This record gives sequence, C-alpha cells and structure tokens, in this order.
Amino acid sequence: MFAIVYITTSGVEESEKIGEMLVKERLAGCVNIIPSIKSFYWWDDKIEEDEESILIAKTIEENVKEIIKRVKELHSYENPCIIHLPIKGGSKDYLKWLLREIRREPGR
Repeated sequence: MFAIVYITTSGVEESEKIGEMLVKERLAGCVNIIPSIKSFYWWDDKIEEDEESILIAKTIEENVKEIIKRVKELHSYENPCIIHLPIKGGSKDYLKWLLREIRREPGR
C-alpha cells in the first residue's frame, strides 16, 4: 500500500521544485532531499561523473504512476532515475499520518 519513489536530480534546486510540486498536488505526503551525491554512470558509451541530488518521495502505491509522469514532465534530464520501492512496514502512526496527508482535500 505504501511506497517510496527514489529520484535523482541535477541538484537541490531541481529537487526542491519537483518535491514541492509532488507534496502540493498530494501525490506524496512527504519528500526528503539529500543535497549532494556523486554519481558515476554510462551515457552515450562513456562513463559520466556528476554531482546530483536525491529526492525521496513517500507515498501510496496508487500514486506511483502519476508521480513518475509528473517527474518526467518537470525533470531536466532526458531519462531521469525514478525507482519505485514498496514499503513493507514501519511506524503505524507515521504511515497513518502519511495516508491522511496524501488523501486530504486541498484547503482542509
């Protein structure tokens, strides 16, 4: 029922823009940003090295497809890293709060 969506971005500014939109649209109840990571990856047949940021969105399974769609619309990368991880358990109080915030009607 609950899920985490792990997203890498070009930096904190992009993570903040995407994260704020996901929470504002109630697609995620909470997002965390890890400001700086070093990434190595293959792109166009060569190894790239970049400084990136991680955005972790906490949500429910039914929102994952829409989150992927919105991130692709907002993201600067041609092929952004967006990985969906199911949450197997956790604090019942926290998960209850998370669900309430995602499902809350705007303005309430």
